[in-house]
Order: sequence, then structure tokens, then C-alpha cells
Amino acid sequence: MAWPFRFGVNLLTLESGSAWREKCHRAERLGYDVLLVPDHLGLPAPFPALIAAAEATERPRLGTFVLNAGFWNPTLLAREVATCDTLTGGRLELGLGAGYVKAEHDSAGLPFGSPRERVDHLEQTVHVLERLPIDPEQRPRPAQTPRPPLLLGGNGDRLLRLAARHAEIAAFTGAVQAPGKPPGTMHLISPEALEERVATYRRFAAEAEPGGAGEPAELNYLIQVVSDTDDPRATARELARYAPDLSEDQLLAHPALLLGSPKDMADQLRAHRERFGFSYFTVLDPNMEAFAPVIEELRGS
Repeated sequence: MAWPFRFGVNLLTLESGSAWREKCHRAERLGYDVLLVPDHLGLPAPFPALIAAAEATERPRLGTFVLNAGFWNPTLLAREVATCDTLTGGRLELGLGAGYVKAEHDSAGLPFGSPRERVDHLEQTVHVLERLPIDPEQRPRPAQTPRPPLLLGGNGDRLLRLAARHAEIAAFTGAVQAPGKPPGTMHLISPEALEERVATYRRFAAEAEPGGAGEPAELNYLIQVVSDTDDPRATARELARYAPDLSEDQLLAHPALLLGSPKDMADQLRAHRERFGFSYFTVLDPNMEAFAPVIEELRGS
């Protein structure tokens, strides 16, 4: 049975307190289910922004999308999570990733490390957060029991295995480091390769829960481009430089790109749910208004 759709918006800019509150309120009116904040230098600090979003809204969940685990001491992060969950009335969803932008670590004076070291740190962070509900020293207690839902995002086997064992939501990047480019320069993988990544995750989930459902409640994907256009192929050709190894047909079939009328885009998301299992889709702040008619098309699906 297909999971119902859920929609998040990743909010990237904060001009003032009043503008932030109005943006969050607007997202709620447009029908978004989750208000999200990323974790990049030069963008808003996640937890204060989410607490302000909670004060401006009533219905949406609130999440990090995603925290760069390398920026955080696991024990101090557990305190932030418990406090934020309490102050938002139990609306927090915690998204975590291993980090991929070396320049940000350099600017912060933090070690970047190898991919293995970054996933090691992420795994340690997850284990500390798993102890959050039973830590007698933790005050305040998180509002949600046993802890806020955990989203883990990534592409590699180790991270997918970690998500299968610990996360309520698995988020797929659908991108890899571009060969010969500076660290943090990403290229889309093909829809076929993405399908293989989902299958790998499902295998890990089945191994983690023998005889069980073998997957968390939701699979998430971040939509990079939303374009209401009457010529999707022309738009795909314009975007080809971001995925030089993909054909035009592969770009049109990729869940990172939504091209066409709102009805066309809604049909594409139904197809992605059928093919990949994605039911929770996130869009970026600049696409918030353009995606709203698609939410209307799919509400209740």
C-alpha cells in the first residue's frame, strides 16, 4: 500500500524576524506539512529558526534538513534536540547527514575527514541520540516519546544501512561527488542508479527487521527544480549541465526535476511514488509558491 504524500519546504533565507514569521505562516497556508531548515554556513542557525517557526504556525511539523553531524558534538546536540522539541510542543523531526562541503568545515576550523570518518561521527551521534530518552541527566526531556523522529539522508551503503537500523525517515540524495570537481560539487545519478539505491536500502531494512515490514514509514526525496512549463524537454536541455552523464529522457524521469503543468507534476510524483516508494517530497524555498498548486492536486492522495 502506498504511503500518503507529505510535503516539506526547506527555508533558506531569513531577512528579519517578522519576514521569517510571515514566510512560515505563508507556507502553512499553502499546505506544507513540514517546515525545514538546512545546516550550512551563511544560512540561518537551525534550532532558533525552528523555534520561531513554531511560534508563527500551528499545524506543520518542523525539521532540520539536514544537520551536518560534523558541526556538532553529539552530547551537546542531544541537549539542543530535547530543548527544541519541548519548545515546539513536540513538533520536531531531526534530520542528520554526514556532511559533504569541505569548504564549510575549513571556514569553521573543523576537521572534514574521510567519508569513513564522517559516517563514523554520524553513527556515534545517532547512538547518543538513541540514549536521549533514558539519560537521567537530560533536562528538559523531549516532548515526544521516545524521541523526535529521525531522518537520515545520504547515498552510500553505510549511511543507508544506518538509516535502515535507526531512522523513521530515509532521505535519498540521488547525487554523488562530481569527479575532478571541488568537494561538495554534486552531480545527479541516473533514475536507474537511484532505483538501485532504494533497493539496497530496502534490503538493509529487511535485514535489520527480519520478518517485519523492512522499511520506515516514509522515504524522502529533495526536488531541486520546479518549473511550470509547456515545454519540459526544452527545460530539461537547459538543466543538462547539472547532470552531464544523463540523457534527456533520464532527466525527465528524474525525481529531482518537476517540469510541466501542476497536473503533469502531480502525475510525475505519483509515478515516483510507484517506482521508488517516495511519498515525502521536499522543495527548496524559491520553489515554495510554484509547488503549491501541486500540493492542491495531490492533497488526500
